[in-house]
Amino acid sequence: MKILSVAVAALSASCSFSFTANTISGSTKFSVSTSAKSVFKGTSHHLSPSRVAPLFATTTSSEIIPREVLFGNPTYASPMISPDGEYIAFLAPSAEDEVLNVFVRKTSDSNNDNARMVTNDKSRGIRQAQWAPDSETLFFLQDFEGDENFHLWAIDATSTDKAEARDLTPGENVKASNLIINKRFKDEILCGTNERDPACFDIYRIKYKTGERTLDTKNPGDILGYGSEDETFEIREALLKDQTDSSSTVQVRDDKDGEWRDLIKFPYGEEGNLVSFCKDGKTCYMTSSIGRETTALLKVDLKTGETLETIASNEKCNVGGIVLDPDTKEIKGISFNYARTERLFYDDELEKDYKLLESLGPKDAEVGISSETEDESTWIVSYSRSDGPTEYKIYDQKEKTIRPLFVGKPVLLDYKFAPMEDVRIQTRDGLELVAYLTRADTEKKTPLILLVHGGPWARDFWGFNSSAQWFANRGYATLQVNYRASTGYGKSFLHKGDGQWGVGTMQHDLTDSVQWAIDQGIADPDNICIYGGSYGGYACLAGLAFTPDVYKCGVDIVGPSNIKTLLDSIPSYWGPLRNDMLLKIGDVDADEEFNKKISPLYHVDKITAPLLIGQGANDPRVKQAEADQIAFSMQKKGIPVEYALYPDEGHGFARPDNRIDFNGRAENFLAKHLGGRSESFTKPKGSTVQFPLEKKKSYMYSR
Repeated sequence: MKILSVAVAALSASCSFSFTANTISGSTKFSVSTSAKSVFKGTSHHLSPSRVAPLFATTTSSEIIPREVLFGNPTYASPMISPDGEYIAFLAPSAEDEVLNVFVRKTSDSNNDNARMVTNDKSRGIRQAQWAPDSETLFFLQDFEGDENFHLWAIDATSTDKAEARDLTPGENVKASNLIINKRFKDEILCGTNERDPACFDIYRIKYKTGERTLDTKNPGDILGYGSEDETFEIREALLKDQTDSSSTVQVRDDKDGEWRDLIKFPYGEEGNLVSFCKDGKTCYMTSSIGRETTALLKVDLKTGETLETIASNEKCNVGGIVLDPDTKEIKGISFNYARTERLFYDDELEKDYKLLESLGPKDAEVGISSETEDESTWIVSYSRSDGPTEYKIYDQKEKTIRPLFVGKPVLLDYKFAPMEDVRIQTRDGLELVAYLTRADTEKKTPLILLVHGGPWARDFWGFNSSAQWFANRGYATLQVNYRASTGYGKSFLHKGDGQWGVGTMQHDLTDSVQWAIDQGIADPDNICIYGGSYGGYACLAGLAFTPDVYKCGVDIVGPSNIKTLLDSIPSYWGPLRNDMLLKIGDVDADEEFNKKISPLYHVDKITAPLLIGQGANDPRVKQAEADQIAFSMQKKGIPVEYALYPDEGHGFARPDNRIDFNGRAENFLAKHLGGRSESFTKPKGSTVQFPLEKKKSYMYSR
C-alpha cells in the first residue's frame, strides 16, 4: 500500500515556511461517501475536569531519570525494510563515536547486533534515510553543521566490501529537496536542487548508481514543488505560488512535453493539494478546503477541475494520512487527528490488519506502519505510546503473525513515565483549543512549564515527549497547546492567527491556557515558566515582555526577537513565500511601528523574569543575531539573562552532547527559579558550548 501524508509542504496550497525544528469525541461527525466501509477509532482521551481518569499521585519514577537516558541517542530508530524484503536498515549510534549512522542486517537474522554499519558520519549524525527501489542502495540526507543545505547521498548497503557514499547533489550551498522514488523505475530517481538558482528548485533525473544527472524540469521561479505520475514517472504536477496575492495554483500537464494548465486555484486562506493521479489517467485525488472549513478528500476531473466525488472529510480537523493501493490507486484508508489518530477504512482486509495489530500491541498504543515490502507481504509496525518508548515489530501480512524487531530506546523501560492527557481549553473569545497535559502529580498543584511548539504553522501531537517527561520527573506539570494558527484544524483556525503574534490572540491563547491550568488546580500560579523553540522561543520572549506578571522565568531556544530582521535574513529559497509570511505575521516591511509592537526586542524594559537563551550559530532560519541582540540588550539593562551558543549547531541541537549540555543548564535554571529537583550537572566532553555574555560574567553556572 502507499501511505501518503497530505501535509507535504512542497505540494500544499497552504504551505509556508516553518520556524520549527513532530481522537474525536462528542458529536463530531464524519462526512463520508457511500463507498466507505467502516470507521475505526483509536482510544479517545478527551478529558475534562469531571472526567479525568484516576491516576497515581506521582506520575513518574521517584528517582531522578538521567538526562542521558531522556535525551541521548536512541539505541535504534527509523527501521526500514528493503522493497524485496531481504534486508532491514535502521539508525543507531556508532560504537566509536556514538553518532547516528545507518546499519543494515538480513531480515532473516533476528540479532540486531549482527547489523553492519554502512555509513560513517562522525559529527551530527544521520537522521533521514530511505531504501532505493533496487533494494541494494540506501539514500540519506546530510547537511553541514546545521546549515540545512542537505545533500542527497547514496551508498551500496548490501555489499560486504566497504562502500563509499556518493553525493548525488554536489555543490557548495546546494540544497536537495522534493525527492521522488518510483518502484517501476529501479535505477533512477527524481530530485530537486537549487544549484542553478538559490531561490528555487529544478528537478533532475538521476541515475543513482552512477551519479549521472539530467535536468528534467526547469523551475520558472514561482514553483514550490513538483509531483510525478507513477506509470510514466514524468513530472506532471506543479504547485505555483503567486507572490502578489499569495494564492496557490495546482498545475498539471498531460505528458512531459505538454503545456502546463491550471487545475485548481487556492486563494490565500484556503488549503489543499493534489494527492495522487488516479489509474484511469483522467482523474486525480485532491484535498481542498474550498467551500468548507476543513479539507476534504476529493476525486477531481483532470481536464476541468470539477469535483466528481467528495470522498471524506471531518468537521473538526483536516484530512491526514491517505493509504492508496500502489497499483490500482484505490483508496484503502484515511486518517484524521483532532487530538488522537482515528482511521476510516475502505478496505476490509486493511481494517482487519489494524484491528489485529492493535490487539497485539501495548495498551493505549497508536499503531503505525513504518515501512513495508514492495509486495506488501511484510510490514514494520510501530507502537507509539505516551508513557514509554516506541516498539517496532515485523508483521507477516499473509500469515497474520507478528514478531519483535526492537524497542527504540529500551533503557526507558527501566523507568515509570507519566501518561499524556489530551484536554480541551476554552479561550477568552470562546475558541476550543486541543492541548496535551503531562502531570508531575495528580493530587496537588505543581509548578507549570508551558511548552510552546514551533512553526507556528505546525502542531503538537499525543505521544511520548522527552521534554514533558523530563519536566514531570523534576516536579513540573507540562502543558502543550495547539494555539490558533496551529495546522490541521481547518482554515479558519489557521488564519485566526494572522496578524496576532506577540500582543494578539495567539499569545492570548497561551495566557488563557496557563489560567486554565491554574483554575483546574494543576498549576501553582507563582511558578510558571514559558519554554519553547523557534516560534516557541519567540512566544517565550513575547510572554516575558508582554505579560510579565504571568511567568516566573523563560527558556528561549532559537527564537526570533525582531521580526523584521528575522524576515530580512531568511534563506533565499524561502523568498517565494515572503508575501505569504507577511500576510500571516503582519506587514513588518511597510509598517515599522507594527514590527516594534510585536518584536520583544523593543520591549526589553518590560521584562523582569530571568531568561535562558540557547542558539545554534549556523541556524539558517533564525540567525544568531536574533539571540545576540536581545541577550546583550538585556545584559546592558541589568535584566537577568543567560546565553549558551553552540558553534556547530543550527535550528536546534542535533548533537547529543550539545543537547544534553543545554538541557543540563536549563534544568539548573528551572530548579533555581521554580524549585524543582535537578540532576548534578557536568559539561559533556563533546559539548561545544560558548558564552557570548561571559566577559561580563552574566552566566552563573559552572563551565
